[in-house]
Amino acid sequence: MDDLQDIVETAADLLQAPATLEDRDFHLVAYAAHGRTIDPVRTESILHRRSTDEVRTRFERHGIARATGPVRIPADPEAGLLARLCLPVRWNNVTYGYLWLLDDDHHITSTAAAQAAPLTERAALLMARQTRDRDDLGWKLADLLTTRPDVRAQAAGELAEILTPPFAVAVLRAAEPGPLNPWLLPRDVLTTLWEGDHILVAPPAKAAHIVERARQLLLERKPIPTYAGLYSPCAALTEIREGWLRARVAARTAADGETRTWSSLGALRLLRCADDETLGEAALPPLRKLQGHPHLTETARTFLDQAGSIQRTAAALSVHRQTLYHRLHRIEELTGLSLASGQDRLALHLALTLDPHLNI
Repeated sequence: MDDLQDIVETAADLLQAPATLEDRDFHLVAYAAHGRTIDPVRTESILHRRSTDEVRTRFERHGIARATGPVRIPADPEAGLLARLCLPVRWNNVTYGYLWLLDDDHHITSTAAAQAAPLTERAALLMARQTRDRDDLGWKLADLLTTRPDVRAQAAGELAEILTPPFAVAVLRAAEPGPLNPWLLPRDVLTTLWEGDHILVAPPAKAAHIVERARQLLLERKPIPTYAGLYSPCAALTEIREGWLRARVAARTAADGETRTWSSLGALRLLRCADDETLGEAALPPLRKLQGHPHLTETARTFLDQAGSIQRTAAALSVHRQTLYHRLHRIEELTGLSLASGQDRLALHLALTLDPHLNI
């Protein structure tokens, strides 16, 4: 019996009760019915593939995270919750999850619960093995990202046996990068944490969906701003490092909750080509004379974004054309550039485009 679903179904039959297996983060792993007994907690877990934070807090108050044996959770009639028995799923003194059995009439005796111990031990072994396998793959993915060519080549050779190109590389960034549970992502997705980035490697067709799923998993732990970038395709595992660096640039330019693709960046791809200080020295001089004139900076950006159209720029800024002409003349005076010159327009537009994304 090597399937967690089989284990849960066997437990439900053995103990004559509806059973649910959740991981230690209270995400649903498997469930089995037994009769029609159900309550809101079980319904929520099955329908949404996870229990709520309120349920987690309620149950953890009973010490289940450190328990080495069965724990009874009393009923709460006001909340409509039935009594249940929790069998911690532990391996080598580590809790990997919980096997829950609805037991409102307390028909599951201590003897019966003990008979289920081999099932929870087997489930714990399988979940521990899955964790180890995922960790091993995460370490190999990290090896693909190192600056050492020999380490990257070795990791690529090992992963080539189980992964088939092409690949998409995604980056999720947050001020406080919390843990990302790889069990809750498809098996053909690799993930690791590297230099503050959550990095995912996935089939290109699934990449956008995987990014959003990973974002939601992070937000479930802590609702803080997250920024995502995506690069695709990488034709070989040896291209994953470059894919990561490009996806990282895309994430750097994204708004909270947005996923930017490398292909959408345009001139912002230059952020990959040099460090911020070097780019600033090369690109930002045209802006220095506009410092302290935010309305002129906004006017210049809007005018250039509108491809030099006076009509569209005036409408976007909600100003009269004469006011716009006056501002454009003032911009030329301060910067020494001619907005009738294509090269000068390019220099100013590039500076305005890069400036918000340079950390200098």
